[in-house]
Amino acid sequence: MRRLLLPAIALVVIAGLVALGVWQLERRVTKLALIDQVEHRLVASPVSAPGPEAWPGIGPQSAYTRVAVHGTLLRDRSTLTQAVTAFGPGFWVMTPMKTDQGFTVLINRGFVSSGFTGPAGTTPLPSHVTITGLLRVTEPKGGFLRSNDPAADRWYSRDVAAIAARRALGPVAPYFIDADAKSEPGSPRGGLTVVSFPNNHLQYALTWFAMAGLLALATVRMVLRPSRD
Repeated sequence: MRRLLLPAIALVVIAGLVALGVWQLERRVTKLALIDQVEHRLVASPVSAPGPEAWPGIGPQSAYTRVAVHGTLLRDRSTLTQAVTAFGPGFWVMTPMKTDQGFTVLINRGFVSSGFTGPAGTTPLPSHVTITGLLRVTEPKGGFLRSNDPAADRWYSRDVAAIAARRALGPVAPYFIDADAKSEPGSPRGGLTVVSFPNNHLQYALTWFAMAGLLALATVRMVLRPSRD
């Protein structure tokens, strides 16, 4: 009985391992398509930032689209959210913009160091500006193991809805824009968006297939082994 039960269990496990390997290959195809899509977006000409009529369709599939928007920056209503970049720890400067189209959108104007103590608008610049950059989806609730604390004005992620509520901005776009370095030369430092998509799915797939193969080999040896009392 045991000689039949153990191979049956092994076959179920082997089927599960093969299914995991196939799933990883399917994820790899999806990830490669996403990487190709984003690479094309990064070099495309900017399009107008989506207005209210397009907001219901905004989601992860919209991320990293190059956009341009014109309007007035409300620098006195900026929010600092914690950040770590190649320049060390600091903050992203999130400033609302009242666009010429009539809607409000949060602009990530760039990075300032952790020693930053002045107002969010450190460089005297016209309030009415043109911002070009990358559309990013909201980052709700907070960062890893740390939740946003709106009451204390401590922010670990760029949560559009929570920031808008804290600053009494009213309806805002359900995304924010990472400004590029050319939008506002100087401080804050723009253009630091990290676009990286880990693609280890082939390695994972090979691991699952290898485990399935080893288990299959062990099962065959067990089945072919002479019976013992």
